[in-house]
Amino acid sequence: MIYKTSLEHITPEMLNVFFVGWPNPPQPETHLKLLKNSYKIVVALDEETKSVIGFISAISDGVLSAYIPLLEVLPEYQGRGIGQELVRRMLLELKDIYMVDLLCDENLQAYYEKAGMVKANGMLIRNYEMQSGK
Repeated sequence: MIYKTSLEHITPEMLNVFFVGWPNPPQPETHLKLLKNSYKIVVALDEETKSVIGFISAISDGVLSAYIPLLEVLPEYQGRGIGQELVRRMLLELKDIYMVDLLCDENLQAYYEKAGMVKANGMLIRNYEMQSGK
């Protein structure tokens, strides 16, 4: 497994299988754009195929706060610790930030607790018409 904090040599074609289960997923071009516009990213690449098999992104003011909106590992690569490594590396990237927040479903809280995060309450709005990132 290769982990990178840059998008050098990453193309939309390498991102065409993400957002598994989303009814209206972003297109690969939009996915690459959101990664480029992120404050920090970490991508996981399969060493043999050099294809992107996982990613995590963070948005931030670069001073006090950061938010981790997306983490995904392709289903066929799950269960190998790749997601935990992406989280670990992202938290290292954000080590100088005061608050790092993430919202997740209740069934995923234990996953993030393993990385040292703690449960908190949150509020959100989901505008599903814009899920594809138009």
